[in-house]
Amino acid sequence: MADRYIDVSLTKRGVHCTAKLLDDRAPITCEAVWNALPLGSDVYHAKYARNEIYTLLPAFAPDEPPLENPTVTPIPGDLCYFSFSGTQLGTKSYGYGGASGVQHGTPVIDLALFYERNNLLINADVGWVPGIVWGQVVEGLEGMAEACNDLWRAGALGETLSFRRA
Repeated sequence: MADRYIDVSLTKRGVHCTAKLLDDRAPITCEAVWNALPLGSDVYHAKYARNEIYTLLPAFAPDEPPLENPTVTPIPGDLCYFSFSGTQLGTKSYGYGGASGVQHGTPVIDLALFYERNNLLINADVGWVPGIVWGQVVEGLEGMAEACNDLWRAGALGETLSFRRA
């Protein structure tokens, strides 16, 4: 199989990076994401994991991918896939509200980009939260990291995190 690439962008800020899908390590997850592209929605900056931006989407895979190529310590440039029930994210402490589509009991997919070091996927409510590493940024991470830091300081309101085939 030929290498597959996607474009990851922050639409309002006009910044993007290119990531290679890790078909050899997470083939089921890569196929599910690839078949669902383009994907995108409101962007959020992590509260717990540290140097992470992500978007929340309705479940899109015909069958939920197994925990392949898992990590709790993502590195800069990792793209991770998380699956949550609305029960896990539907409490007021997360602050998503109705606009995000997070509803009690409804599955939610979190597609994330980690842009800097020293991340730890642990949550005070549920403990360890392993993610599936399905892609790795190969170009443009520095500019994306600058935009992610701006998002952290200036806010994410009105910004979209998008994934599309490159």
